[in-house]
Amino acid sequence: MSMEEFSQAVYQIVAAIPKGKVASYGQVAKLAGYPNHSRHVGKLMGRLPKGSKIPWFRVINSQGKISLAPGPAYDKQQSLLLAEGVEFIGERVAKGCRWEP
Repeated sequence: MSMEEFSQAVYQIVAAIPKGKVASYGQVAKLAGYPNHSRHVGKLMGRLPKGSKIPWFRVINSQGKISLAPGPAYDKQQSLLLAEGVEFIGERVAKGCRWEP
């Protein structure tokens, strides 16, 4: 699989995460066929073109937290998740909001 094929697989998987659910970077990488490429998933989410419809904000880290540093970008991701009904317990997304395809 080329990097382009991997990228397309990641985009398709992230697009399939339902509203109100989240997936980890590692989970997305594994579903794309590259279980050790979670960092690449993160890089792809950070490089989406402006106006992309890919729901990047539904991808979180393996600890169930938003990976972004506190600040405007973190607040935006949390707001988008809360607007979809994702519940937080402290800084972690509630386990019931995890996507199980």
